[in-house]
Amino acid sequence: MNLVVVESPAKAKTIKKYLGPEFEVVASYGHVRDLVPKEGAVDPDHGFEMKYQIIERNEKHVQAISKKLKTADALYLATDPDREGEAISWHLYELLRKRRQIGQRPVYRVVFNEITKRAVNDAVAHPRELSYHLVNAQQARRALDYLVGFNLSPLLWKKVRRGLSAGRVQSPALRLIVEREQEIEAFQSREYWSVEADAADQGKTFSAKLAEYAGEKVEQFSITDERRAREVEQALIAAAHGKLTVDKVERKQRKRHPAPPFITSTLQQEAARKLGFTAQRTMRTAQQLYEGVDIGSGAVGLITYMRTDSVNLSQEALGELREFIAERYGDDHLPPQARLFKTKSKNAQEAHEAIRPTSIGYQPEQIKAHLTNDQARLYELIWKRTLACQMAHALLNLVSIDLGCGEGNRFRATGSTIAEPGFMRVYLEGRDDVSSADDDEERMLPELKEGQTVELLAIRPEQHFTEPPPRYSEASLVKSLEELGIGRPSTYASIISTLQEREYVELDKKRFRPTDVGRIVNKFLTEHFTSYVDYDFTARLEDELDAVSRGEEDWVPLLEQFWKPFKDRVDYTQEHVQRSDVTQEAIDEQCPKCGGQLAKRLGRNGFFIGCSNYPDCDYTRDLNAEKGASDEPEIVEGKSCPECDSPLAVKRGRYGKFIGCTAYPKCRYIEPLEKPEDTGVECPKCKAGTLQKKKSRRGKIFYSCSTYPKCDYAVWNEPLAESCPNCGWPVLTLKVTKTKGAQKVCPQKECDYVGPADEDDGPEGPDAGAASARSKPTPEPA
Repeated sequence: MNLVVVESPAKAKTIKKYLGPEFEVVASYGHVRDLVPKEGAVDPDHGFEMKYQIIERNEKHVQAISKKLKTADALYLATDPDREGEAISWHLYELLRKRRQIGQRPVYRVVFNEITKRAVNDAVAHPRELSYHLVNAQQARRALDYLVGFNLSPLLWKKVRRGLSAGRVQSPALRLIVEREQEIEAFQSREYWSVEADAADQGKTFSAKLAEYAGEKVEQFSITDERRAREVEQALIAAAHGKLTVDKVERKQRKRHPAPPFITSTLQQEAARKLGFTAQRTMRTAQQLYEGVDIGSGAVGLITYMRTDSVNLSQEALGELREFIAERYGDDHLPPQARLFKTKSKNAQEAHEAIRPTSIGYQPEQIKAHLTNDQARLYELIWKRTLACQMAHALLNLVSIDLGCGEGNRFRATGSTIAEPGFMRVYLEGRDDVSSADDDEERMLPELKEGQTVELLAIRPEQHFTEPPPRYSEASLVKSLEELGIGRPSTYASIISTLQEREYVELDKKRFRPTDVGRIVNKFLTEHFTSYVDYDFTARLEDELDAVSRGEEDWVPLLEQFWKPFKDRVDYTQEHVQRSDVTQEAIDEQCPKCGGQLAKRLGRNGFFIGCSNYPDCDYTRDLNAEKGASDEPEIVEGKSCPECDSPLAVKRGRYGKFIGCTAYPKCRYIEPLEKPEDTGVECPKCKAGTLQKKKSRRGKIFYSCSTYPKCDYAVWNEPLAESCPNCGWPVLTLKVTKTKGAQKVCPQKECDYVGPADEDDGPEGPDAGAASARSKPTPEPA
């Protein structure tokens, strides 16, 4: 018997299907060991020696592997085909070797880009040895992250606030978001006017923009106020006499080529645009599709490996795609030869493939019933993009029409029609920010000839204001990280989630906005650790890690080059930078209470104005309050306390704003500023209230009793008004797992009931079901 080890039980189940009875497949459940979680885990004084320990929760899985290894003839390490996967295999090998459990058995490393019968058996038939270049690159990355985290985080605790932390790649990403916000705040809007003509020909209406006036080209800021716009309007009306003359009609055809197949970054961007998925949700769903889904005939790996920066497609895949296109759409939808795409990344691992279906024959509509909603939507996106990339180009008819309006005045209308759809029959790539020029090109125009006249319906001056650059969305942030070389495809999702978990950024209408804490952390890092949040420095470091993985550089000199100047900078900052230098910024105003200097300061709830003579002077006010305004709470009009009839006011507590009684502390009545959404599910504990949807301090959704604090019953996941078939508890919850999708579970710790969810019970939103149904949240009243 041969023992094959993979990371997850889902992957093990799929691979077992393709191997014969002489193979036993088990899961390690991810990494089996990691650095000891304390100072000294990486020792710069002794060649950056790294101290590892087994991950406690995975000890039982290592023991299970050890037990099966006793009767095995050989050990096959079949973890993912990247640095992280190589490191998992190496850590397991080292652990088993040190425990003297491998003995004389041969150990093989096998990798496959897709979990199909052919790929799995080919990999087992052609194993290789562990790649220590990949392992060392991963060790170097882990050491760098550890050294930065364990030295910068304590510094942030002392100089900013307890509980903060800094990361090697998250910090430049935070800088991107903060700098974009500063651009927006510094932006000076400018007024400008455009002039459009509404015209008609044989009942078909269209519009055209003023391109030339009085013999001069019209630029964006040619007309900057309403008075001038009205002058131009009246002059054009007088010159037109109700007609416009077609001076020129220019027609041309343009080819539009399909986008390349997905790589990790483009999959995350497109899933954000078209499906509204977070990067984390995209990667979690893609992992499920890669590891295998039961589509009626057993578990099948539906897509190739999802952490890749290569746009290559195998010859076998290209042949299957071209055959499918010819059969479904006809030979006229096939280019003469298969399309080959070139990756933009200089460090792309070309041995890998792009993200594609393992077989184009697994058509989305045919297997949809076997997939969760997220799996079906993401798989369809990958399937269509892959199919479209090998189809013929689309042919667009572009039309540009110049319309005369008296001497020296010209309007221009542009539009396009699709002559041959080609790949556009299947798929069209999304865009982050669509401009008005893009909209103009997609207009349909009537058939016009030079010399003819068209009816002028109206001249329309339109007021506009220049707009600041948009905040980053998940898609545009991933795109910028990729362009700047910050992180690598496998790290984008964790970079974004870490920034949110640390509360350095928040999502506002699906766009990232830095919090006050995020601004202060960024200010501290950019002022005192400038080079380490520099985009070029971070990108060069990533390139050097890639060079280590290729065997072109040694990892220890790389760490030595980084460590000494970094440690010197940490020590200098520790000694010379005061907390007040980081968290306070003086403003040109004196304290009305003691005459001292006022400053913008960072408090528990964000920025506020406070006296620099604190604690001798306790004057404070809200940052946005007018100068000299009192710090009295805002009274809620038309509402009084239901317990003592005193006025109610909007107050601020440790969890943000809430409504409270002005008679405090005699009366302690409080209520949330925003009424929580009621689920209508009766509280199973007190049976007096109902479970309401609320947000925790960190923005996570939970459900708690409406009578809190009298009743403290709460669950993380959405409650269902159904009794548990096992224990009879009046409520079940809807839980989502990576491998099994939505399920009904009993929230009682002593009950292990798990049942299938109804189709209508699907979770809403990208974070639904992210928390365990068996961990109890603490209700937060404000």
